[in-house]
Amino acid sequence: MDSNTPTPGALRKAADLGRPAGGWRLHLYQVVYESDTPAGRAFDKLIIAAILVSVAVVVADSVPALSQRYRTAFAIAEWIFTVLFTLEYCARLVCVDRPVRYARSFFGVVDLLSVLPTYLAFVFPNVHALLNVRILRLLRIFRIFKLTDYVVEYQLLAEALAASRRKILVFLSVVLMVVLILGTLLYVVEGPEHGFKDIPTSVYWAITTITTVGFGDITPRTDIGRFIASVMMLLGWGTLAVPTGIVTAELAARRLAEGPPPSPRTCAACGAGGHAANARFCAMCGTVLPPSS
Repeated sequence: MDSNTPTPGALRKAADLGRPAGGWRLHLYQVVYESDTPAGRAFDKLIIAAILVSVAVVVADSVPALSQRYRTAFAIAEWIFTVLFTLEYCARLVCVDRPVRYARSFFGVVDLLSVLPTYLAFVFPNVHALLNVRILRLLRIFRIFKLTDYVVEYQLLAEALAASRRKILVFLSVVLMVVLILGTLLYVVEGPEHGFKDIPTSVYWAITTITTVGFGDITPRTDIGRFIASVMMLLGWGTLAVPTGIVTAELAARRLAEGPPPSPRTCAACGAGGHAANARFCAMCGTVLPPSS
């Protein structure tokens, strides 16, 4: 990779959403979407802390004893978080050239779902027919998914899983055939008198056995049935390692292909980041970059 060319992952978001050319929108973009400046890092830490605390408040509010005792405090905290996340959502829409693309993206939908229930409860407080709207309070837990937007390793893992999906699907299809065959065999061997009353129940037992969960609500009684169960338990140990190996190999390949991580340096002229560690000039405007620390 050329020393002046930033990594594809560093510029992907700017290319997808449309990075503003300059002015206050560019400055806001660098704070909201980039984390290689002091302001960007501080913003990320603030949002991460707010997400964790807000989710903790939602969980605590679901406990009746805590909800009755700290109802006012929970309500105030929820409105504070709602206003904060609303401002963040508006900032993300304002500072990009393609706001509709962000609004339709996964994180855009998560941002909207995390604040929408509070406003719905405010607009319809006394309508008894809409009491089921309260179930939307649970959607606030979607805020936890926003954490993936601030950790590069999350994105790398998601890319590795996407690249491994065909191998994993083939593996799962083989496992499905195994549990279907062995579950049917247990139905024939054990029969309804030992709890295997039909093939779906037997397949359920096969799934719990091969995944080493083993609820114990159904157990084979005959010697042949116990032998088949033993074989499935041993197969379970092997099946657990296969998808792990597939994803691990894909992760290693992607890390090798991407090369060394990008430097945290930011161009003083245009604010572009994501430069290679040995880059001397900015890939966006050509300005000389500060030396690596």
